[in-house]
Amino acid sequence: MDTSYPREDYLPMTSRKQDTCPTVITIGPSVVPRDHLIWSIFNTIYMNFCCFGLVALAYSVKARDQKVAGDIEAARRFSSKAKCYNILAMVWSLLLPLLLIALMITGVIHLSKLAQESMDFFNYKLFTNDDDGK
Repeated sequence: MDTSYPREDYLPMTSRKQDTCPTVITIGPSVVPRDHLIWSIFNTIYMNFCCFGLVALAYSVKARDQKVAGDIEAARRFSSKAKCYNILAMVWSLLLPLLLIALMITGVIHLSKLAQESMDFFNYKLFTNDDDGK
């Protein structure tokens, strides 16, 4: 029989006290900010209104550069500005066509009413002139 190692039967009894203080691990702000580069490129190429997409692209590139350099706080500021300009570019790019469509619809409605009124006016004049001549 091999007795070179202690067996479980012969281990000294240890009391298992639970720690009253839990272990707390504090994790710092290691979250890397997003640079919104793809969104900025999309806004620059497809929906660029008032150059908001181009401004967002510039801030996105600055955010990526700062992230690579290790300045997380500056990267977070530039990322926030890029996000704001991207939202602004997208809202304006969606709002402008809707506004133009609404203006075209109201213009067509107004022109149709105007044409109807002018036709009624000219028909009235024509009929009054025809009645006077008979």
